[in-house]
Amino acid sequence: MKNILTQVSRVLVGGLFIFSGVIKMNDPVGFGFKLEEYFGEDVLNLPFLQPWALHLAVFLVVLEVMLGVFLLLGCFKRFTLWSLAGMMGFFTFLTFYSAYFNKVTDCGCFGDAIPLTPWESFSKDVVLSVLIAVLIWGRDQLKPWLPIRWNQAKMAGALVFSVLFTNHVLSHGPIWDFRAYKPGTDVLMAMKSAEELGLEPPKYETYFTLQAPDGSRVEVSGTAYIDEKWYEKSDYTIMEDGTYSKKIAEGYEPPIHDFSIVIQGEDRTEEFVSGPQVLWLLAYDLSKANRAEVVRLVHELNVLIQKGKVQKVVGMTSSSDEEIQELLSETGALFPWAVMDGTALKTVQRSNPGVTLLEHGIIQKHWHYNDAIFLDGSNIVWPE
Repeated sequence: MKNILTQVSRVLVGGLFIFSGVIKMNDPVGFGFKLEEYFGEDVLNLPFLQPWALHLAVFLVVLEVMLGVFLLLGCFKRFTLWSLAGMMGFFTFLTFYSAYFNKVTDCGCFGDAIPLTPWESFSKDVVLSVLIAVLIWGRDQLKPWLPIRWNQAKMAGALVFSVLFTNHVLSHGPIWDFRAYKPGTDVLMAMKSAEELGLEPPKYETYFTLQAPDGSRVEVSGTAYIDEKWYEKSDYTIMEDGTYSKKIAEGYEPPIHDFSIVIQGEDRTEEFVSGPQVLWLLAYDLSKANRAEVVRLVHELNVLIQKGKVQKVVGMTSSSDEEIQELLSETGALFPWAVMDGTALKTVQRSNPGVTLLEHGIIQKHWHYNDAIFLDGSNIVWPE
C-alpha cells in the first residue's frame, strides 16, 4: 500500500509540476507581471523585488519543470523532495493570503490557460502539499525507473528544452495564446457586457468594516448594513481601508474590459478597432521599452502610411504625455498615440514594443518587435 500511494503521488505531482511549468514557460513575461502584482505594496509589500520579477519568473518555471522531471526519474531525491515541499509551503501561504484578504483575483498558477480563483488555487495547493507529504513519508520507495545513463540524458534534454523554449518565447512571444486578445478575437464583441448580450452578470456584495467607540471592529455586508440600519448608529465609523467587494454569484463577465482608445479626450475605440485594416503599435512603458525598436517601428509604420499600405495606425502606451511628446519629436510619427491602461496593454502584447494587426475588428496577429519587420531595405514586406 505504501508503495502504491507513493508511486501514484509521484506521477501526479511530477506530471502536474511539468504541466504547470510548461504552461507558464510558454508565457514567462505574463508570469513576471503576476509576480510584480504579488510583490506590490498592497500584497506582500516587497517592491524591491519588482524589477527582478521577470528573472524570477524564468528561474521558477525552469525549476518547476526540472523538479517534476527529477521526481519522475527518481533523481536527486533529497533535493527534489525538500524543494517541492518548500515551494508548496510558500505558494500555499501565498494563495491563502490572496484568497482570505482578496488581494490577487487570479493566482497565475496555470497562466491564462486555466484561470483559477484564489480559493480554487489554495485548494489545489493543499492537495499537492498532502501528496508531497506522502512522497516524503514514502521516500524510500522513490527509486529510479531507468538506468542512470538514460536518466542523465533525459535530465539534460529537459534542461536544454527548458532553456531553448524559454528563450524562444521571450524573443518571439507565446507559442500558445490563451489571452483575452488572442488571434481570432472580435474585440468589440468581447467588450460587450452581460446586459448587452442578454446574459446574467455576476453578483457582488460590498462589505464594510465599522469601528465602535471602544476601538473594536465589526464587518457587515452591504445588505446587512441597510437591513439592520447600521447607518443610524452614528457612533460607528466606516473604515475605508476595510471596505471591499466580493463576488457572491458567478455570471458572464466580458473577457476584455478596461480597454478604450482615448486620444486628446476623445474616445476613438471603434475607429481604431473596426476598420478593414488597423495596426496597433504598443509600448506599455516607453521608459522600459527597447527604444531603438520603438524608433524603428515608428519609421517603418510611417512608410506604410505614406505608401498607402495600411489604412489605420495608432500607438498605445501607459506612459505620460511628456514621454509621448518626446517620442513624437524624435520620430515624427504620422499617427496618433493614446494613453491607456497599462495592465490592458500588457495583456494585449507581451513585447515592449510590439505590433498587433486587426481586420474588421478581429485580431489577426501579434508580432514581437523581433518579428515586426515591415521594410527590407526600401521594399515593403509584411512579417509572417
